[in-house]
Amino acid sequence: MNAALPAAGAENSIVQIRNATIRVNYAGVRFLVDPMFADPGTYPGFPGSAMSHLRNPLVPLPVSVADLADADAVIVTHTHIDHWDDVAQTSLPKAMPIFVQNATDAATIRGQGFSDVRIMTTETRFKGVQLSRTGGHHGGAEVLRAVPTLDPVSGVIFRHSSHRTVYVVGDTVWDPAVAQAIRTHRPDVIVLNAGYAQWVDLGPILMGPQGVLSVHRAAPASQLIATHMEAINHCVLSRADLAAFAKKEGFAQSLLIPADGERISI
Repeated sequence: MNAALPAAGAENSIVQIRNATIRVNYAGVRFLVDPMFADPGTYPGFPGSAMSHLRNPLVPLPVSVADLADADAVIVTHTHIDHWDDVAQTSLPKAMPIFVQNATDAATIRGQGFSDVRIMTTETRFKGVQLSRTGGHHGGAEVLRAVPTLDPVSGVIFRHSSHRTVYVVGDTVWDPAVAQAIRTHRPDVIVLNAGYAQWVDLGPILMGPQGVLSVHRAAPASQLIATHMEAINHCVLSRADLAAFAKKEGFAQSLLIPADGERISI
């Protein structure tokens, strides 16, 4: 499948690229979120995680790296390799504006040769769009005690007075910080990393079916979009199983689960 990446000025949309990599076209600005560009099988599976014998990524990109690099800005929610990989680092223009969660990630990415690295706050602006960093946790307390390098992680709110508010939640389980972001920002569209990634004997490090249901219950009027599925070794929840769960629980009409390369108008 070839994704038709929308040009700046086109209607607001989200293109599911692969894993957590999405293209957010919002208020005339093209944002690339969490770029992972490597060919299938480039990296070993994450040690200690489910199905670690599988090499990442599991599936190819649906569009060319050149098309993905043609963006106005990049948002890196955190610097784990499935959100910011070696191929993205070498393929993106070094003058590309890159938004990050904190000074540590900013220093890392500047050290990779990028000259325009900006730390998101609660009121960062770019080309008329307000970007607000949100929080979360990449696993429960037991997981984070065992693997503390999973945190910190972040999400981001996209806001403009003339457009629907979009919340890209990032790599987190259902968490008070997510609930607070929903209460504070009242997003119309919520993008969830919903692959239910598992750390062996410790538990999930991403939302699964119950987490998605919790988000729906917290924001019943919001359109949910599920991403970060079927592309990395430790994501154990399939698109079909999440769709079946949503139907069983009565919120299938509120949940979209795009295939890689699929474009959703928002």
